[in-house]
Order: sequence, then structure tokens, then C-alpha cells
Amino acid sequence: MNNLTELKKIIYTLSATLVISSLITANAFAGWSVNGTKVLDPKGNNFIFRGINHAHVWYPDKTAQAMTDIAATGANSIRVVLANGTQWSRVGGADVTTIISQCKAAKMVCVLEVHDSTGFGESAAATNISNATTYWTSSDIKNAIIGQEDYVIINIANEPYGNGVSASTYVSETSAAIKAIRNAGLTHLIMVDAPNWGQDWSGIMRDNAGAVFAADSLSNTMFSVHMYEVYNSASAVQNYLTSFQTKGYALIVGEFGTENNGSNVDEASILSYSQQMGIGYMGWSWAGNGSCCVPLDIAVGWSPTSLSTWGNYLINSANGIKATSKLATIFTHGTSSSAASSSVKSSASSIASSRSSAASGEQCNWYGTIYPVCASTASGWGYENNKSCVARASCAAQPAPYGIVGNVSSSSSSSKSSSSVVSSASSSKSSVASSSRSSSIATTSLNCVYIVTNSWAGGYQGAIRVTNNSNKAISSWAATWKYAGANRITGSWNATLTGTNPYTAINVSYNGSVGVGQTVELGVQGNTNGGAIETPVVTCK
Repeated sequence: MNNLTELKKIIYTLSATLVISSLITANAFAGWSVNGTKVLDPKGNNFIFRGINHAHVWYPDKTAQAMTDIAATGANSIRVVLANGTQWSRVGGADVTTIISQCKAAKMVCVLEVHDSTGFGESAAATNISNATTYWTSSDIKNAIIGQEDYVIINIANEPYGNGVSASTYVSETSAAIKAIRNAGLTHLIMVDAPNWGQDWSGIMRDNAGAVFAADSLSNTMFSVHMYEVYNSASAVQNYLTSFQTKGYALIVGEFGTENNGSNVDEASILSYSQQMGIGYMGWSWAGNGSCCVPLDIAVGWSPTSLSTWGNYLINSANGIKATSKLATIFTHGTSSSAASSSVKSSASSIASSRSSAASGEQCNWYGTIYPVCASTASGWGYENNKSCVARASCAAQPAPYGIVGNVSSSSSSSKSSSSVVSSASSSKSSVASSSRSSSIATTSLNCVYIVTNSWAGGYQGAIRVTNNSNKAISSWAATWKYAGANRITGSWNATLTGTNPYTAINVSYNGSVGVGQTVELGVQGNTNGGAIETPVVTCK
């Protein structure tokens, strides 16, 4: 803890007296701030959240390792699930102090939220936002977070209302919560969630953001929308983000995933428009989502080397965390720095510089990004020669077309695990760790992978990933495939679809440009028409 932080604690203690209060400005402790639609870090630099959620309250024993693993993805922030004791066991001040220390060690901004209010008004177990506020103003939590204004953001309550709440109730109760936090002497940047289970489909938060913001005596509040099945198309995503941003207030996509209870979410558009508009996002969630929501697990079985389909896309796609995240300058001594700067970019020059001396030129193609193969790390991720690396065994276990590249011996090429994708014209069935099916075929410069992301009686959803494996960026692409059996497409997103089997998907305006080593994704939905679910071979150009 630095001297400045210690001084802040001393000042806060003395501020109870009128003498000291008169000497301190209203926002003396506010490390983070907002300026219109922008979020500024404690050094006054623009900051865009590129983070991941972690459910600490349900998996406290996983938090320490999860912090390390999430930071290794390049994430610059983490949203941590806490509880005030009304639905789940209360997370006390000592635990919060530890969490903050772990965030700081991992160089991630710490967004802390109370989960017990989720869906109030529809969920009988949920508690009102006022009770979540009491958690923040309680003595042990105040003691844990005061002095940490440079590192902590208070997300008052997760999804604090279900459907049916009135605009007046949302505004009055959210405003009262903000005022109570300020009256308690807390000056942190505040984040407030939307109603409608966070999705704001009724526009209440968007249309009343000004009134809520005005309740903050420090003018230091930002807003969070959670994007799930309401945001199942590019237009829905674009319309909300654009209309909110025109209001002039700072917004983040505080949660989103690839689906919600079997309903599609247009995660590609969320990533794309967030990047275009300078809006932050935080994917839900690292692991442990349970039987209802397994597709939302980013890391399969908590393993950072076994990313799910969703996790790989969130982290490794063109607009994902690895490509777009930058650390808060509070962690970089005043200079902007990419959180993924230790990553080896997939280009001709970086490939040449990332050879592992211990692996005879072998490298690891980790979902489109090239890393060195570790010389001494036995499994998982390592950090050698000032670079991130992947253990040879872990890399070799990844599905084709990923894994070991370069000077691959015959023995190593046969060491793929049984979960690897088998790609051939004669057999397109395969099993991967996320229990999805896929097949692929590479072309000279592009590689396309077809993955079944969800299925039900008579239907399915699929994703086609287009990866640029050439040594230069491309400005357009097209993917073509044909079902051998009865499967047929009924809808698609993130591409213009033509044909009736074979099908051709052509990029749309916002995802035609694909950098070296980057990946874009399109989605399809279809009927099996009485047949088995298929995974056709895809060609792309």
C-alpha cells in the first residue's frame, strides 16, 4: 500500500470533524471519475473495461486462482459477486480486503457488486436495493473499501429489479441508494444496473439516466446494462448502445454471454459495437454456472487452458479481450499499456521472434494467436523470457486447427487428446471439451470452423468462425458449406446469407476487416427436419 493511500485513510478518519471537512473538497477520495460518456482512471486517462465476472460468493475457494487466470487473458477488470446475507452468506470486510488485494496484484480494476437484489419484485428471495446499500455503508465494508478509491468501483446491486417495475420506483429508489452511499462518506465511482433483470428492454434506465445521475452529489455515477436474449440481433445491440450514448452518460455492458437459458445472444455484435463506440464490457462468467447455464462458462472446469466456445470467442476474437484490452494507467506508472502486450501477435514478424529455444521452433496456435511453447512449464500457461507461453502438453491437446505449429514431430502431432476436433471430408463428427461439435478445413489464408453451439429436439444453433491465418489483414470474406442430410438454415446473424444448400455467408459492414490472427464469428439457426445434427465442412475465401 503506497503512502498516498495511507494518507487518504488518515484524511478520511479526520474528516468527521468540521475543521477537516471544510478543508477537503467533495470528491477528494474519488480515484475514478466519469466525463460525459467516458470513464477516466485515477490518472485522468480514458479507460474502457474489458473484463470478466467471477462468482466469488459461491466459489470463494476459487477466487485467488481465478484472479490470476483471468488476468492472464489480458482482462483489465474483474466484476466480483458478493452478498449481503439475505440470499447468500454475507461476504465480510476481511474477505473484501483480500479480494481487493488480489485485484491489485493482478492489475485489474475491481468492480464489486451485491447479488442478493437480483430480480427484486419478481424473485421472492431478492432484497430491495436499499438493503444492498446498507451493505456498502456497514462499518466493516466501509473500512475495507475506504482508501481503495483508485482500485474499487461500487456496483450497488446486481439486476436490482425484475420486470414490471415503474420508472418512478426505479429512479427514486436508485437515487436514494446513491445518496445514502455518498452520505456515508463513500466517494468511489458508482455503477448502477438496469431494471428488467438488467436488460432494460423497457428503456427505463436509458430514458431516466439523467435523473439518476443528478442524485449523485459528486456527479460520479455510470450505468450498466446486461445483454442477454433481448439482444439477439445486431440491430437490437446497436440501437440500445447508440440511443444510450446519445444521452451523454457513461455505459458498460456489465454482463453478457453467448446465450441465456437456450435463447441466442448476439455476442459478436456486442463485442463489435462496444469496440466501435468505446464502451466497456465484462463477460459472464469465468466458471461454475451450473447445469442451467453451462454454455456461459468461459473456462471449462475452471481451467484457463480449456476455454469454452464462448470463452474463446470473448477472449480471442477480433474485438475480444486479448486484442482490445488496455490496463488502467494506475498500474502502468502513467503510460497507457496494453494488458495483452506480453502476448505474441500472429504475424510474420512476431512468429519469427517468438520461437521457443527449448522446443526446436515449435509454437502454439492458441485460437488464432501464436505463443511460444514453454521451455520448462509442464502444463497450463507459463511466463518465460518475458513472454507468456503455453506448456507443450496443454497446447497439443487443443482442437484442430489449433495446437502445435512449426517444427512438429510425428510423435507430437499424434498426441492430440481425444477431445480434439477430427477434420476430414469423410468424417465431420467430433467432440470437444465444451461438448459442442465442429469441423474445419483450411484454405491458403483463411480457416473456417463450424461449431454446433446449442441443440434441441428438431433444431440447432451453430457458429462459423473465420480466422485470418495469412500474414496480412483482409477486408472481406465469404464462407460456404453444404449439409449432406436434412439440416436447413432458418435464420442467421452477423453475415448476409445466400443460397439454399449450399449456403454462402458474406461479411457485413462491421466485420469484414479481419486482422492477422484474428477471428470473427457468424451465427446460424436451423431445423434438423427429422435428421441428425450435422457439422458440415466449411470453405472460406
